[in-house]
Amino acid sequence: MKKVILGFSALCMVAFTSCKEDAADKIKSENISQAQERDASAMNADFPVMTFDKSEHDFGQIEDGTPVETVFNYTNTGDVPLVITDIKSTCGCTVPQDWSKDPLGPGESGQFTVNFNGKGNGNTSKTVTITANTESGKEQVKIKAFVKKDPSATPTTSVNLNAPTKTSTQPGHEGHNHN
Repeated sequence: MKKVILGFSALCMVAFTSCKEDAADKIKSENISQAQERDASAMNADFPVMTFDKSEHDFGQIEDGTPVETVFNYTNTGDVPLVITDIKSTCGCTVPQDWSKDPLGPGESGQFTVNFNGKGNGNTSKTVTITANTESGKEQVKIKAFVKKDPSATPTTSVNLNAPTKTSTQPGHEGHNHN
């Protein structure tokens, strides 16, 4: 095995050292100028700009489990076509849908729907992230609501009043015993 490794190493050394030509001599000056022009135009490239009719939608006060939806309208206020590749929310309770993956020309408008299942308790806020070919690559809108507990709902948890109380004398270990 050592002979194989030694032989392979010697072959590699011969292969890498046998090239006597200087790699810099192989570069064509016309390719350099084309690359510089391409890079300069990329630095000055225009990006589409997504302008929303609202950046946040407040559903107000809703009962727990009541599904709600809203529509976010947007316009491409940039000078080049806008392409949305994905729209996601921070959790599965909020579902963005009905958006076009086709390019949206300058000045054109589009929309997408956001469904929220209404689950939660108290103030709830969710972020929807739009992945697009804008300068930042990601745009965000938010939804929020105050979710009230359903008054007819029965509690799903029970408290055992006969359970032993857990205590600890060590700070930060409240809730479990160290005997």
